Amino acid sequence: MSAGPMHAHEVPIDDSLVRRLLAAQFPRWAALPLKRVTSSGTVNALYRLGDDLAVRLPRVPEGAGDVEKEGRWLPLLAPLLPFAIPEILATGVPGEGYPWSWSVLRWLDGELPAPDRLTDADGLAADLGLFVAALWRVDLPGGPPAYRGGQLASVDDETRSSLGELDGMIDTSAAVTAWEAALSAPLWTGPAVWLHSDLMPMNLLTRQGRLSAVLDFGTLGTGDPACDLIPAWNLLPAGARPAFRHATGADDATWARGRGWALSMALNQLPYYRTTNPVMAANAEHVIREVLADPE
Repeated sequence: MSAGPMHAHEVPIDDSLVRRLLAAQFPRWAALPLKRVTSSGTVNALYRLGDDLAVRLPRVPEGAGDVEKEGRWLPLLAPLLPFAIPEILATGVPGEGYPWSWSVLRWLDGELPAPDRLTDADGLAADLGLFVAALWRVDLPGGPPAYRGGQLASVDDETRSSLGELDGMIDTSAAVTAWEAALSAPLWTGPAVWLHSDLMPMNLLTRQGRLSAVLDFGTLGTGDPACDLIPAWNLLPAGARPAFRHATGADDATWARGRGWALSMALNQLPYYRTTNPVMAANAEHVIREVLADPE
């Protein structure tokens, strides 16, 4: 995956900039080996610093507030969740021509899962369901609205625009039918729950096929639980979905809205990242196939 730009409005980030920021603000770490991590992530640039640290810098304005949000909430969430999440060790400030806050985190080891390389799909499904259910049970007042915690209809215009761009590339008629079925699902009427809201494969780490950590909480907040069901279609095979759903306890309407979130995300990602992020585009194509093949 190239470290080149994916967005027209992203700021340039390179090794020299990160070195200067470290030297100016955290000189105790400035001499450690530094290597950019090849990643399909779309919001942040990630560097490994020595053996035990990572440096993470927002690359677009949309991620500029994530450092403060994660710094506030991750220490409170960590002891309440069954798997590791990022631990921020230090927060940097704008400088050296870089405009936003940035962070130094503890490095988390593991492998990124991929739909075609799962060695224990049922076990991973149960782990993911355990994590999601635990997050939904968190009782921390005052959480911000999650990025995808609102009604599915809020992304209807964007989704239909993407469907128009994809005409001739996918079965748009089937996709419209699936999308409209999701929109017709009953709305969430329960209390807002805590959400990660971006459980993509690149935000998960595994060891020996089982979940070990969940990354990148920049979109965290509270809202409708449906969006945290997206791993059912972006990662898990059809045969493992029941284990995931059972572990979350999702009802029929929430499951249907979750399927809609997975489809909408994929439809919007595919035309946007088709030439700049092949990993993201390939996953979007995978999700569309899985959703359209899912009789639910």
